[in-house]
Amino acid sequence: MALRIVEVVLDPGNEDNVKDAIKDLDVLDVWWSKPSNDTLSVRILVRADLSEELVDTLYDKFSFLANFRLVIIPVEATLPRVEEKPKEEPPEEPPPEARPSEGTASEVISPQAPPPEEPPQEAPPEENKNSKKGRWIKRISREELHDDVADSSELTAVYTITVALSVLVAAIGLLKDNVAVVIGAMVIAPLLGPNMAMSLATTLGDDKLIKRSAVTLAFGIFLALGLSLVIGNIFEVDPTIREIALRTDIGLYDIVLALSSGAAGALFFTIGTSTALVGVMVAVALLPPLVTLGLLIGSGQLELAFQTLLLFMTNFICVNLAAVGIFVMQGIKPTHWWLSILAKKSSSYSLLIWISLLVFMVFLILFYS
Repeated sequence: MALRIVEVVLDPGNEDNVKDAIKDLDVLDVWWSKPSNDTLSVRILVRADLSEELVDTLYDKFSFLANFRLVIIPVEATLPRVEEKPKEEPPEEPPPEARPSEGTASEVISPQAPPPEEPPQEAPPEENKNSKKGRWIKRISREELHDDVADSSELTAVYTITVALSVLVAAIGLLKDNVAVVIGAMVIAPLLGPNMAMSLATTLGDDKLIKRSAVTLAFGIFLALGLSLVIGNIFEVDPTIREIALRTDIGLYDIVLALSSGAAGALFFTIGTSTALVGVMVAVALLPPLVTLGLLIGSGQLELAFQTLLLFMTNFICVNLAAVGIFVMQGIKPTHWWLSILAKKSSSYSLLIWISLLVFMVFLILFYS
């Protein structure tokens, strides 16, 4: 069971307020400390898939405080181990012969007497009722997801060098028809990070992250294409090489493959298994088709290059469509309701655009196949 420690730093004197805020939440343990006279530190152990509800509750209740700071800490292990609570089974009804009947000492309600009125049940608060809406599979909190993609959306020197090295590795693997080397370029996969960042930002309606990840992604694509164009001009490119020929032949099965792998990558990403993201995305890695496109254009083989362009665009569209779809189905949305409205519009427009582009690609594939 994946666990998190949610540590919140507050002004002293808020012990009772914290206890009242988390009393209805499923937390595993709580520790209290006072690092100084001006701060109160509370550490709360919670399951990873329930951490978002806890974080939202604490943020809503205490974010206005001067000393407020909230930190989410992954837990590698804990002793004693935390065991899953067994599901409570409803009590069995007694057999008919054991039920009280008329004439017994048990309390009997007179037919003439009106039945006792049940006390009115209070409706659950709206925020609790909808807190897990769309949570069809356990996932980590939106804060962790946002933090995971934040670094990969930055246009840095490391990102630039990684793209350049990936292009060299992919180009060598393609020209030498070495599938192991091509897979190595897929595993590096520098373009996948900005893609996931852009999809998550679309789901959250985060305009700044959308722009930043889009710029980073566009820079990586044009850099990879430019470098592969130069390599295609320098070296002889044989289109009959198996690794190159595979990327000049596209069919509808490539759409199914891209959608499936993109959905699997996004799903693993939401449950915190980011290391599996690259593994499941190998089949639809964007870099090898992009490098093949540059090699073919650089060598003047424009007709085959167009087929490779269709493959690259199909993978690109399907990865983003599948990622946005998974994030939406996982119920990932901003904290505040007014931001949720904007995020819902952003997600709807994004899905509409990606689906429209995919339909257009299907027509192109059917026409040129």
